[in-house]
Amino acid sequence: MKIGLSSNALKHSGGLERYAMDLVRGFAAAGIELAFFARRFDPSVPESGMVEAHRINVSFLPGKLRDLWFSWRLRRARRAAKVDVLIGCNRVDSSEIAICGGTHLGFLRATGRPAKRSDRWQIELERRQYEQSSVIVAHSQLMRDELRELYGIEEAKIRVLYPPVDGARFTPADAARRAELRRKFGFADHEIVLLFPSSSHERKGLPLIEAALRGTDLPVVLAVAGRPPARTSERVRYIGYVKEIEDGYRAADFTLLASKYEPFGLVGVESVMCGTPVIFPSSIGCCDALAPHAKFVFAPDDEADLRATLERAVQQRLAAAPPDQAEVARGAVLYDASVAGHVDALLALARRIRGGN
Repeated sequence: MKIGLSSNALKHSGGLERYAMDLVRGFAAAGIELAFFARRFDPSVPESGMVEAHRINVSFLPGKLRDLWFSWRLRRARRAAKVDVLIGCNRVDSSEIAICGGTHLGFLRATGRPAKRSDRWQIELERRQYEQSSVIVAHSQLMRDELRELYGIEEAKIRVLYPPVDGARFTPADAARRAELRRKFGFADHEIVLLFPSSSHERKGLPLIEAALRGTDLPVVLAVAGRPPARTSERVRYIGYVKEIEDGYRAADFTLLASKYEPFGLVGVESVMCGTPVIFPSSIGCCDALAPHAKFVFAPDDEADLRATLERAVQQRLAAAPPDQAEVARGAVLYDASVAGHVDALLALARRIRGGN
């Protein structure tokens, strides 16, 4: 059986592109031939050498038309590549397995943004993908609920599979290594560090966090990793783009997001696997996948509840001995987060679609 995988790109990126790279490594380790369809390939990443690459050029088109063109061209490209089962990690209407890591209708509802013509094109393509696929893999219970409520998808067609995380990369640090990392990032011993990893500050809730921290007496510092914030202060510190984000997790006391829309939130799983608890709104999809001891949860878009939750988390940290990150990480993730396990589940779905062939 020949598996095809469709994604916007095969390169280091966020969201579903990163997920697609995890799948490439997983399928290669399982000895599965993989055809990869994308707009862009980065030949410098090892994953590019693990696939049969099929580039679909969209660069000559206006940005808002590229999804439609890619989906149309993919139908012919997959036939030419003799793909038996296609896994769609982007909006394409010829995938047997549709990966749902977020929905456009859900995003518009959560952010309160009215739909433009280009939004309606994306939503229609999503609808076709979900309707024409054999199975939809939802990356969280939140996505399952959106598929049912907003797209009218039958329960039987949806399979919830939380996305994988590299367990060799995201691991706890011992006390000596953690102290070394805190010095590297410039964190003082007395500071309670709230790591805010973000390239989209408005969507990740930075204004709400700043409002909740305003006037507090807590010894906290918000360490922004990723895109620079519009302004810094005594409370808000920019630590740059942190390529080894696992070191950022290990150095921090908590990872904090206040996202308006976060279909899953791999940041949460990565953080607790490094032994750093999270402070998240209940609307982030991964909250269901994290054990109680590894999370502090507040009401979405609620400044007062965020402030109270920060107070509770920080006071709990100040009252205890320095944390043992290995102890926090133990049992913090409530599912098999391995790439191998996730790929096995996708292969089982593909074989069922092919009738066992």
